[in-house]
Amino acid sequence: MLMKGVTLRGLEVFEALAKSGSVAQAAEITGLSQPAVSQQLRNLEKSLGSDLVDHGRRPMVLTPAGRSFLSRTQAVLSELRLAQSELTVMDLSHLPALSLGLIDDFDNDLTPRLATILADSLTQCRFKMVTSSSHDIYRAMEAKELHIGVAASTGELRSGVTEYPLVEDPFILIAPRGLVSDAEDIGNQLNHLPLLRYGREQLISQQIEAHLARCKLDFDNRFEIGSHLALVAMVARRIGWAITTPLGYMRAERFHDEVDAFPLPFSGFSRRISLFSQSDWPDTVPLDVADTVRRLVQSQMITPAINRLPWLAGQLKVIEG
Repeated sequence: MLMKGVTLRGLEVFEALAKSGSVAQAAEITGLSQPAVSQQLRNLEKSLGSDLVDHGRRPMVLTPAGRSFLSRTQAVLSELRLAQSELTVMDLSHLPALSLGLIDDFDNDLTPRLATILADSLTQCRFKMVTSSSHDIYRAMEAKELHIGVAASTGELRSGVTEYPLVEDPFILIAPRGLVSDAEDIGNQLNHLPLLRYGREQLISQQIEAHLARCKLDFDNRFEIGSHLALVAMVARRIGWAITTPLGYMRAERFHDEVDAFPLPFSGFSRRISLFSQSDWPDTVPLDVADTVRRLVQSQMITPAINRLPWLAGQLKVIEG
């Protein structure tokens, strides 16, 4: 039995405070008021009989007891979020067929779990799931080869297609480990290395290039890389630096010990990942799938990313429907 005063909400508040070091940001993350966040933390610390954060410092930092308790808290919350996603079984048994396309950013963490969840509810349905680039998913939607697609949004209205926003995915800068000693002077510390670009045919590349043009920034065009993993691998090998997103960065976990990540040193921007559905479908199916994808993205991608890069709190986030 849990100690009296140790609640799920208290654990969520503590996790948010540990990530952000700020009551205000923790309130934004949890949807609570700032006084409620402070009260939840006080209740938790009282129940445990130990201070979890140093209340005299701003931003707040964890005490040794807090650091120890955080690892347990994150493990518990991760399992609860995953269980919530996997136990939410949609009623899709009435569908004769469902074809779904998913952006390849989700290959490692989300797609396998979503496939098993959908398979459990599609008992009488012919089911097809493919992973591809955003452009290919758009083309398949236009050709009516897919009922539902999850892809990066261009922001354009598409005839016959309804968009359900899912995730805000900010762009970040990645550099070889240890090369940047002053985050306020990234540009001068990286000017001897080339920018490693995504392949020009990719939507993510076109979004990055458009933003660089808006900021009147110009870099040599020596490298174009067609995959997240290859791009991060080349940064890890100290060949260059790159602009990517947290979802792309998290796919390359094997290289994290050789790469540092930073907020962009110029005007920030982000991309939106959305679910697209043929407009002649009833809303219930895409809404159910979108809710499931949001929960999976939160537990499998966003929470681990913010645990690793706490400054992403409030930037990398689910867009509630």
